[in-house]
Amino acid sequence: MSKNTCVIYAPVQTYSGYGARGRDVAKAIIELKKDEWDIKIIPCRWGNTPMNFIDENPEWEFLEGHFVQQLNQQPDIMIWVTVPNEFQQVGKYNIGITAGIESTIAPADWVEGCQRMDLVLGSSKHTIDVLRSSKFEKRDQNTNQTLGLIEWTKDSDILFEGARTDVYKPDSSPCKIDFNIKEDFAYLFCGHWIGNTPIGEDRKNITLLIKAFYETFKNKTKKPALILKTTQVGSSYMDRDELIKRIKAIRSTVNSTNLPNIYLLHGEFTDEEMNSLYNHSKVKAMVSLTKGEGFGRPLLEFSLTNKPIITTNWSGHVDFLNPEFTTLLPGQLTNIHPSAANNMLLQEAQWFSADMGHIGHYLKDMFENYKNYAEKAKRQGFQSRNKFSFEAMKEKLDSVFTAKIPEFPKQVQLQLPKLKKIELPKLKKVEA
Repeated sequence: MSKNTCVIYAPVQTYSGYGARGRDVAKAIIELKKDEWDIKIIPCRWGNTPMNFIDENPEWEFLEGHFVQQLNQQPDIMIWVTVPNEFQQVGKYNIGITAGIESTIAPADWVEGCQRMDLVLGSSKHTIDVLRSSKFEKRDQNTNQTLGLIEWTKDSDILFEGARTDVYKPDSSPCKIDFNIKEDFAYLFCGHWIGNTPIGEDRKNITLLIKAFYETFKNKTKKPALILKTTQVGSSYMDRDELIKRIKAIRSTVNSTNLPNIYLLHGEFTDEEMNSLYNHSKVKAMVSLTKGEGFGRPLLEFSLTNKPIITTNWSGHVDFLNPEFTTLLPGQLTNIHPSAANNMLLQEAQWFSADMGHIGHYLKDMFENYKNYAEKAKRQGFQSRNKFSFEAMKEKLDSVFTAKIPEFPKQVQLQLPKLKKIELPKLKKVEA
């Protein structure tokens, strides 16, 4: 019997959030459907992020056996793991998988991309809600006449990004990363520092985190450290030097010479190295003042170490972070600053700004009363392991496939019936 053909388009070779998502989706589909489907992967780029993830993580080499560069025929199922404006109708049945948007409005071409799909799987409730609520009038470019409404009306579901509990877990072994900090207590931030914006206006809000950390612990006798695991788009020396300049510029705005230390960890790490960093004995908590997340993968992975988390109370990560077990900062929606706006983050949209007073309060209180937070963090870790693992994600994906994907006509070999040999009657010769 012929197999269904399934093609996955995803940046599986890259060091990026979508790269991790694409690899997990591909792995899950291969494990679920390898006997039923002919599975191919078209690897794509993701901005300027490095394309050497599989080379440096050989446990993922099995994906390369499924790589193709182009399609020779229409696949039965086409799966896109990317941003929605790249979704195209290629297969007989088309699925878009996306983390969506970090703000309150998705661009019109994203909504149109979702409408081209038979099914869209969003990483979070926030993803689906924003894409559903974003509607635009379509106008004729010459006459400005209204042609109709751009909106998304097709099928959808939520497919969370399951963490690999075999990799991300409590680990007391020595850290695999060679770095030294003198403090016994360090907060950790992980994420890309994109754009050179005013303080408090970048998407991950690293600028405000640095400012708040300096202001909270300036002139204190005993201070924690802040570790920034960040890059802009790569691991070059120029990239690192630019980030050091930015940190120094923010430091210069604080009226004190007695400030806590901030350490920069730069470059790309393997999953095992990241887990080792999370478990470092001096890393006590993760902190993120993110403006918005489609999901927030590092927050989930860090929660599996049973350590506390301080972050914002809005967007994708609130799907898996329980407010009883983690510190979710209050705040309000504010307009996206022009310096951060682009073709994905629309200037007329909003995202979250945490309240400055609460940031300082919880940074200080967790440092001084860590035990009050540590026990709750263990309960968050338990919840993450049981409800948001890779295996739980794979199970959800399987149920979605079963419920949503139709049966496709199969090509069968034509079997003609065997005909009996026809014997013609013998003719008698007629004498003249």
